Amino acid sequence: MTSVDDARRAYIAMGCLVEPGSRVLGEAVIRHGPIEALRRLLSGTLDSALQGAVAARLPAGDPFSVADAALARAERLGARIVTPLDEEWPARLADLTRISRGRERHERDTYPPLCLWLRGPWPLAEALDRSVAVVGARAATGYGEHVATELAYGLADRGWTVVSGGAYGIDSAAHRGALSAGGVTVAVLACGVDRAYPASNASLFERIAETGLLISEWPPGAEPHRHRFLIRNRVIAAATVGTVVVEAAARSGAIQTLRRASELGRIPMAVPGPVTSAMSVGTHEALRSEEVRLVTGWPHVLEEVGRIGTDLAPVPRGPERLRDRLDPVTAQVLDAVGRRLAGPEQIAASAGVSLPTAMRALSVLTAAGFVVIRDGGYALPRQRPSPAGRGR
Repeated sequence: MTSVDDARRAYIAMGCLVEPGSRVLGEAVIRHGPIEALRRLLSGTLDSALQGAVAARLPAGDPFSVADAALARAERLGARIVTPLDEEWPARLADLTRISRGRERHERDTYPPLCLWLRGPWPLAEALDRSVAVVGARAATGYGEHVATELAYGLADRGWTVVSGGAYGIDSAAHRGALSAGGVTVAVLACGVDRAYPASNASLFERIAETGLLISEWPPGAEPHRHRFLIRNRVIAAATVGTVVVEAAARSGAIQTLRRASELGRIPMAVPGPVTSAMSVGTHEALRSEEVRLVTGWPHVLEEVGRIGTDLAPVPRGPERLRDRLDPVTAQVLDAVGRRLAGPEQIAASAGVSLPTAMRALSVLTAAGFVVIRDGGYALPRQRPSPAGRGR
């Protein structure tokens, strides 16, 4: 085998032997390359705690045999393994090294994945090139699920990939919305790509695997342990252009994903909800910060993540009235016309314009049906003009 093949197998072996995100191991890979980092990992040079964890998963044997077994298993499952040496590896994930800080594991161990397991036809980097994360509460309300579905449908319909975590509630609604639009959606899992978690989403995951991608840092068979969801969230934040939180309670993994997105320089967005809803407490708190952008649908999201000057959301406007088409002076004269008959001189004085100006305006208003002439005077009609321009 070539040195490239060995390096790729080293990445896969480390991905199978160590929980994702380790800063110690990630720094060793950057400094020494994957093969030397693997050697130091096994010898205990890097970290004794890591060495103990590896020993539990590799009681004896060659770590490269672990990689070869993983590759064979992926082939049997109809999956594939992607490493930083492969063309379809997404470059954005490298930014995860920038947000590692502190001593707490969830703040320190944010380094990029060493390998990713994939099920689905799309090249990974291509699928994530124009992508937006849509995340939120598992115990979503009907309002939240409706908003997430519409938002994801609009993004997917316009060629954007919708990324989420495959969970109940907002995640599921986002995936289904993208699928309904015939678009691409990516589910980033906290367990093996062969595991349906939650089990009731099994058919959803199969649909995603047919037309989009299932992604995991953990090998097939891996259990969805609680801490793995928080580790997984950093990948959702890093892989996408921006993250939208639709609903989130006061304590929520979705808010952590939003914070990660902001730290990584991605665009953090949140959808407001009813102020009485417990499922919107987290999003409202997020919206109090200057960094998080308020969005109410896919046009706002596209304006944030799309091309400057092109993907602009329309300005909300009420229904246009016929009166809106009048010029300011004519509208001013119309304001001076009442239900009782009045002569042009009286109307001009009331409007504060000259008599010739009032006469010209009254001529326009009469033709448009805004005023009527009776007995030499002007008055408002009993019925307003129809959209066609005349009263009936």
